[in-house]
Amino acid sequence: MPLRLIFMGTPDFAVPTLLELATRGHDIAAVYTRAAKPGGRRGLELVPSPVEREARKLGLAVLTPASLRNAEAQAAFAAHGADAAVVVAYGLILPKPILDGPRLGCLNIHASLLPRWRGAAPIQRAILAGDAKTGITIMQMDEGLDT
Repeated sequence: MPLRLIFMGTPDFAVPTLLELATRGHDIAAVYTRAAKPGGRRGLELVPSPVEREARKLGLAVLTPASLRNAEAQAAFAAHGADAAVVVAYGLILPKPILDGPRLGCLNIHASLLPRWRGAAPIQRAILAGDAKTGITIMQMDEGLDT
């Protein structure tokens, strides 16, 4: 059964999940990603995130709020009427009104077998540690970080 989803992600790691959700017939109401950053030659052009580039190719609405902690951003998020939000390396902490917004909540895909590598750079940390076994963790989000 297709769901109405909000996708939240930024780096290359998040792109395959966005593509998979889109090709499985889910209604992607909006894609949230970090704003474009200076880059390119001499840092003079704004370079969109990998997720933004893919979302635009798919014709999806892209939003790049600097914060989700204000009433305006929270109302805009709620207005999508999403069943769930799928979060993959988005880069912003989600406040309680965002976490509680979708009917089925927010699901995080974390690039490690928690709790071994909590927080940022879990893939790099696993490689540096020489871990023989890695994976992902999918979890229902709450207000804690990686909890």
